[in-house]
Amino acid sequence: MTTLITYAGQGAPGAAVTRIGGVPLAVPGTAWPTCADCAGPLKFLAQFLLDESGSALAGGGRRPAHAHVLALFACQNRPGTCQDWNASSGANAALLLPARGLRRMARPRGRAVDSEKLLLGATHAAEPHTADEAGYEGACAAWAARTGRPRNHVLGQLGGTPAWLQYDQTPACPTCVEPMRLAVQLQEGPDPLTAMNFGTGRAYAFTCAPCGEAAFLWQC
Repeated sequence: MTTLITYAGQGAPGAAVTRIGGVPLAVPGTAWPTCADCAGPLKFLAQFLLDESGSALAGGGRRPAHAHVLALFACQNRPGTCQDWNASSGANAALLLPARGLRRMARPRGRAVDSEKLLLGATHAAEPHTADEAGYEGACAAWAARTGRPRNHVLGQLGGTPAWLQYDQTPACPTCVEPMRLAVQLQEGPDPLTAMNFGTGRAYAFTCAPCGEAAFLWQC
């Protein structure tokens, strides 16, 4: 069984829901992450609601008391130069935050930065679909055939097994050194003008909820 996330039209930019784009939410006082290479602010890509174990929440219903929000950022200041595809480069960020008490993250201070450097320019709502197919590729093909919608309306999958484009790059938790767990796998999306940039590839976000750690990388 595979839980896909699919494009569901325009979303609310500041909603505390799973979405692509919009504005990041964080605990007050959280600094906007910056790139360890170029020192510029990272671009906010997406946020996902997770349960207390670090698994992405697939739908509605009551939010668990100890839920998390996973916020993903990557450097787009010098595309292809800063290594935003590398989980350990410091050119991207995956923030695992408590899902309560969140506010819009304050923009970087002392910087005259265009919104397009910080945000995607559109907010895409993400809708979960559970497919009987165990593999990601088969689930995507079956969903497109069943709904008649374009394959690029699949935004990725929640949890499960990563569908790697290259080799297995599952990161180890920096605290407990155990392999981290896939929270979400991402595709770029249907609109190239406001899409996340993974070099036409896929991105993978991992968590270790007991240690409060998260990691992000992409392949093409």
